[in-house]
Amino acid sequence: MTIRVLIADDQHLVREGLQMMLDAEADIEVVGMAGTGTEAVAAVGRDHPDVVLMDIRMPEVDGIEATERLAAAGSETKVLVLTTFDLDEYVYRAMRAGASGFVLKDATREQLTAAVRSVARGDALVAPTVLRRLVETFCRTPPPAMALADSSLTDREVDVLRCVARGLSNAEIARELFLAEATVKGYVARILAKLGLRDRLQVVVHAYENGIVTPGDLQG
Repeated sequence: MTIRVLIADDQHLVREGLQMMLDAEADIEVVGMAGTGTEAVAAVGRDHPDVVLMDIRMPEVDGIEATERLAAAGSETKVLVLTTFDLDEYVYRAMRAGASGFVLKDATREQLTAAVRSVARGDALVAPTVLRRLVETFCRTPPPAMALADSSLTDREVDVLRCVARGLSNAEIARELFLAEATVKGYVARILAKLGLRDRLQVVVHAYENGIVTPGDLQG
């Protein structure tokens, strides 16, 4: 199955370079370009890409607001944030807005294409070490008792949520909790539905911000 990608960046040369790298892959097709957040939102509604490569800093409407608009509209398109920084406030704000991951603008072709494929299949794309630094810097963590007081999750679902928040894949969670990988996938789907979240990365943000896990739970 071909992964349809929209590139949103205000620099023409950046867009062209990204298009050349992505179009060289047999399973990836660039279906559109956008130079502003407004154009990106309109293009998603028109072209229905699987993934948007979304620059954060764009004129008129920036990438964070564009991501928020897509999430509010119920778009199923995954947002992969383009950034020149490996850690800053904008990245965390983009995660909270509904982004599914981020990739540096100076990433290699292999890193870029791997990121697009990862986000397209529904994986959260934040390295555990980067994730830990993000939450340590930007999360305000209430007491865990407060976080779980109104939770509708079962004990097993909380176990899975904690594993997701640590950056584990479904296969890794299955091994750790002695479950079938398909069972883990079902748990993750129910967690998303119960908490009203878009994807795995939103589960991560929710878990840290509500004290279900803490930065100390993540090693690396």
